[in-house]
Amino acid sequence: MNNYLRVGVISATHGIRGEVKVYPTTDDINRFKQLKQVFLDTGKEYIELEIEGVKFFKQLAILKFKGIDNINDIEKYKGKDLLVTRENAVKLEKDEFFIYDILGSAVITDEGQELGELVEVMATGANDVYIVKTKEGKEILLPSIKECILDVDAQNKVIKVHLMPGLL
Repeated sequence: MNNYLRVGVISATHGIRGEVKVYPTTDDINRFKQLKQVFLDTGKEYIELEIEGVKFFKQLAILKFKGIDNINDIEKYKGKDLLVTRENAVKLEKDEFFIYDILGSAVITDEGQELGELVEVMATGANDVYIVKTKEGKEILLPSIKECILDVDAQNKVIKVHLMPGLL
């Protein structure tokens, strides 16, 4: 899985000609305009699909795949992930990383105390929230702001944080 990155999830069919509504899991929904192909994760295998058409409706992308012209051919894939290879992923800027690459990272305070493990990153309107699970099984929510998240080392899977008053 780590050679692939999720860009969306098929949420529903659209019409009867094989189009699907896709909930984007990428930061930029317009990214679908540049994509030529995606991989459908069926749960058992990855199926390469060529994108034939892209439209947008509200916060969803509506995709048409080449060779899939009937609702019955695509309906069974509702809820399945659409992936791209790392080579086709967006290029990252300095100090940017994919969420997938930091999940499982050890979270350490600026005082050297091991806080726990990053288990999820929740997107909110203002900023992301890092969900850290402690050894005791408790969850700590840390806002992804520079005052709290001091350093993210995706390579070594270590995140250094400052615990602001009221976070624990």
